[in-house]
Amino acid sequence: MAVYKHGYKPYTGLETGHWQRILVIPRFAYRRVFQSRFFTVLFVICLIVPVAGALLIYLRHNLGALELLQIPPNALFAIDGKFFKYLLRIQSSFAFLMAVFIGPGLVSPDLASNGLALYLSRPFSRVDYIVGKFSVLAILLSLVTWIPLVILYLLQWNLAGSSWMLENVRVFVAILVGSWIWILLLSLLALAISAWVRWKAIAGALMFGVFFVGAGFGGVIKLLFVTSLGDLFHLTRLAEVIWSWLFLGQTNQTYMIRGAQVGQLPVWSAWLTLAAVCGVCLFLLVKRIRAYEVVR
Repeated sequence: MAVYKHGYKPYTGLETGHWQRILVIPRFAYRRVFQSRFFTVLFVICLIVPVAGALLIYLRHNLGALELLQIPPNALFAIDGKFFKYLLRIQSSFAFLMAVFIGPGLVSPDLASNGLALYLSRPFSRVDYIVGKFSVLAILLSLVTWIPLVILYLLQWNLAGSSWMLENVRVFVAILVGSWIWILLLSLLALAISAWVRWKAIAGALMFGVFFVGAGFGGVIKLLFVTSLGDLFHLTRLAEVIWSWLFLGQTNQTYMIRGAQVGQLPVWSAWLTLAAVCGVCLFLLVKRIRAYEVVR
């Protein structure tokens, strides 16, 4: 039968839910990512530190095990804000490596092969596309940052009792807020770079450059002008300032530069700078993700 003789009707079957359509992106992305042995090994390594943290918490509350291992109780870390901040600092480094490995290949292939039109020609908006790509990184980075730390917090609560939990509610909030600051920064930066740089190797190098070249540039400013304003270019240091305030309430730390005592950046400036970086990355990403019409 000729094509023009067919009667075409709109689809009347069941439609998948909105979030089901969005989560298609991370589902297929994870299938591809975990085919890499390097990434699989990296992901397993990321879980070693939380397991070690759980062991330390267990030993802290098990005097019999300490006596058997001949470890004095004072030799172990105190389970407090410093302990969880230290764990978050380690896990944030692993999260950065994961973002560098995954992020550069999330958006650039769709733009290079004109695959974006296939997404947007379906019931799938630009916002859905960005949220789907963002969720690829956000879910994976959550698995190595706030999720294991919350599990450790609950373990400590179970062993130490409700009194410890009431005294350390700030730590729980700090774990969630501090982790999501880092997740937002890494995810938006990786997606923005992937959207504007087609070559994965160059995009990954640019991710390193934003952090390490920025840190070096900020260090030069600090040495030349003896000021903490150089830390505005050091994204990791900005996160550290916020983490110190979230976990420990520290806002007036000082350090020495060329024999002069200099105070750290105000917490509000760290928040404002990271928010500005995330905003710029989101703007660049939205500007790049556009639908287009083919005119013949």
